[in-house]
Amino acid sequence: MALLHRADVRPTKLELLAAWLPDRPWFQGEAGAELERVAAYRFDDPAGEVGIETLLVRAGAGPVHQVPLTYRGAPLDAARRWLVGTCEHSVLGRRWVYDACGDPVYAAALARAVLTGAGQVEEYFEVDGVREVRPQSMTIVADGPRPVAVPEFGPIEQAQEGDPTRIVGEAVELAVVRRLGEHTELPGSRLTGSWEGQPAALPLAYVSPR
Repeated sequence: MALLHRADVRPTKLELLAAWLPDRPWFQGEAGAELERVAAYRFDDPAGEVGIETLLVRAGAGPVHQVPLTYRGAPLDAARRWLVGTCEHSVLGRRWVYDACGDPVYAAALARAVLTGAGQVEEYFEVDGVREVRPQSMTIVADGPRPVAVPEFGPIEQAQEGDPTRIVGEAVELAVVRRLGEHTELPGSRLTGSWEGQPAALPLAYVSPR
C-alpha cells in the first residue's frame, strides 16, 4: 500500500515533466500544448524508501505517453542521465525525481508485479488516524507465463532509452512502452492498462526471463 501526503510540491510533477519530456526521443506532443495527466498507478518499494509512480500524460492532441517515475530522498548513484529534476515536498522535503527506467527499485517492482500478477498497490491518506483510500484512476492487469519462483532482478546491467525502453537485469529483461497503442506485440509476460476514455486494455510493459 502507498501512503500519500496532502502536501504542496514545487515544482509540480507535471511542471517537471513539461520541461523534461520534449527532449526525449520517444516524445510526441502538440507544440505549445499544456501537459495533461490522464491516469496513474503505483507500485510498492518493499523497503519503504522509494516512491514508485507511473503517470500517463498527453500534450494536446498527441498520443498518451507512459512515464514511470521514482521519488527519492537522496540522489541515486550513477543515474544522472535519468534525473528528471528535483522538487520541494512540504512534508518529505527535497525529492529527487527520476525516470524510473534507470532505477533498479522500479525495475524489480515492475518485474515482480507482472510475474506474480500483483498489479498496482492501493493508495491512501491518513486523516486523524482514519485511512482514506484514493480511488484508482486506471486498471492494470498482468497476464502471460508466471514462473514458479520469481527471479530477482538485481542491478541494472543495461538500459536503452527508446520506445519501448529496454531494461536488462541479471535474470530478467523488461520493455516499457512509452507511446501507448503504437507498437507491435513483444514476447513475454505483459502488463496492460485501461482507463476512462480507453476501455480496451493497451500493453504497458513486457517481462521476459533471460
